[in-house]
Amino acid sequence: MLFKQQALLRQKLLVLGSLAIGSLLYLVARVGSLDRLQPVCPIDSRLAPQLPEQIPLRTLQYKRGLLHELRKGNATKEQIRLHNLVQQLPRAIIIGVRKGGTRALLEMLNLHPAVVKASQEIHFFDNDQNYAKGIEWYRGKMPFSFPHQITIEKSPAYFITEEVPERIFKMNSSVKLLIIVREPTTRAISDYTQVLEGKERKNKTYYKFEKLAIDTNTCDVNTKYKAVRTSIYTKHLERWLKYFPIEQFHIVDGDKLITDPLPELQLVERFLNLPPRISQYNLYFNVTRGFYCLRFNIVFNKCLAGSKGRIHPDVDPSVVTKLRKFFHPFNQKFYQITGRTFNWP
Repeated sequence: MLFKQQALLRQKLLVLGSLAIGSLLYLVARVGSLDRLQPVCPIDSRLAPQLPEQIPLRTLQYKRGLLHELRKGNATKEQIRLHNLVQQLPRAIIIGVRKGGTRALLEMLNLHPAVVKASQEIHFFDNDQNYAKGIEWYRGKMPFSFPHQITIEKSPAYFITEEVPERIFKMNSSVKLLIIVREPTTRAISDYTQVLEGKERKNKTYYKFEKLAIDTNTCDVNTKYKAVRTSIYTKHLERWLKYFPIEQFHIVDGDKLITDPLPELQLVERFLNLPPRISQYNLYFNVTRGFYCLRFNIVFNKCLAGSKGRIHPDVDPSVVTKLRKFFHPFNQKFYQITGRTFNWP
């Protein structure tokens, strides 16, 4: 009796095992056939054209090291070809304003993994000798980048140079233009301070700011003084608007970029149609330096050069008041044109 029960149990186990093996073989065959099937009319392809392949931002972040090697000239031609790297003309340019915070803005935007910056001011469009070298010379000055990154350069002299708007328009009529401004009188004094420091390094004397900014014969503001002329933002912007619509400009508040940079950077991200990637983690206040520094990752931090944030000389308060009154109507027109209001006195 016991022998018959054991034989029956073995028979049932063999049947169940055969069924299990058969099911497994069926599933394997089924999956293989599904892999081979091709839809007759793919719905996705009928609904919309396939988008070009995009490089994930995470990949761009990991490959910053390669771009750094390229800037140092250490990458090989094979690496350039293998990674499909190119030198692109800029799709966005920081055109000014001098002493408005152009370097800080460029360095902060470079925190974004989809942005690649030209490290030096190229001065292509404002320098006749450079411009005569042609657009390929200009392209050769651009950093290597992945095709879907945005290259940005900055040359603050572009904003005030008469020939530049037309020249940039001829290169790319849809280029995006960034202008960073500060309170005009403060910017003029900062401009003077930089020139003064250069003179002192060469043991040269220089006039006081008051003597340059005010015409001693008329006691009016001296508009022939370049630092004053540069701060009349609306005069320069009107020249640019002959070639580009206001929608292609973004105005950055240089004063806020010093005290609270993240909101300003987020506005620029949206203007450039970039996904939001710059966060408070990337910015930390350096008490010793007195302004924000940059954190790219857990290892690499960067502060701007020590020449940034120079201490301004004391200026006669009556001269400051006269300059602010002079700039006031120009500022009001600037607000009206740009649609952005600043808390300037």
